[in-house]
Amino acid sequence: MPPYYQKSFLIPTFATDRFNRLKCSYLLGLAQEVAGDHSALLKADFDHTQLYWVITRQRVQISRLPAAGETITLETWPMPTTRVAYPRSTIAYDAQGKELFRSISLWVLMDPKSRAMVLPGKSGVTVEGLLRGSELAVPGSLVPGQQKDITTRTVCYTELDVNGHMNNARYLDWLDDLLSASFHSSHTPREFTVCYLSEAREGETVELHWELSRDGVLRLDAFRPGENSSGHQRVFSAQMLFDSGVL
Repeated sequence: MPPYYQKSFLIPTFATDRFNRLKCSYLLGLAQEVAGDHSALLKADFDHTQLYWVITRQRVQISRLPAAGETITLETWPMPTTRVAYPRSTIAYDAQGKELFRSISLWVLMDPKSRAMVLPGKSGVTVEGLLRGSELAVPGSLVPGQQKDITTRTVCYTELDVNGHMNNARYLDWLDDLLSASFHSSHTPREFTVCYLSEAREGETVELHWELSRDGVLRLDAFRPGENSSGHQRVFSAQMLFDSGVL
């Protein structure tokens, strides 16, 4: 079996935004699907391990967002396992072989009953890693800032995944929804980083503290009110860089 895995997708209309560009949430969903398929081939999926895979951090660089009707190919491979996580790299190409986007994600294993992380050395799950020289650098943590705008979102049923918490990809919908269609019409995301810090469950209301800088950087820290000494528990943090130009 090759150390990498490839899968092609036809982009449906519902996966694109108002301006016929692949939604960032759907982008992450595709990356998550190929990672899951590859894990099954490597006998490292839930059926073989009885453990859940959970993403803790991910970084994406975008060259171009494909439109509805395009067929794209994702190629993914695991990188060498660290003491706490299983890094994975993914690159997407269009039909002409030109790169569309690339990502790196940090995956950990979670016990479905205790909801506690299981370290690689204690999980019994071995994934042979590969370095091809094209991987993005592993994203660092995002330090919370003092954002001037605050809104709230409540986790809905349709945002949950099979792990019983809000799916990692759906956080990008929350991020996109902070900005208007008029902004999105002339700005394209070029890079984003997300750090997932605690599970968000159905019915939970989360405070989104956010700010868009003049240089096109959207920063967001999401908090669950009233769960620690400072009065807040951070659920996730994100940072997205936009460029501006003619569509």
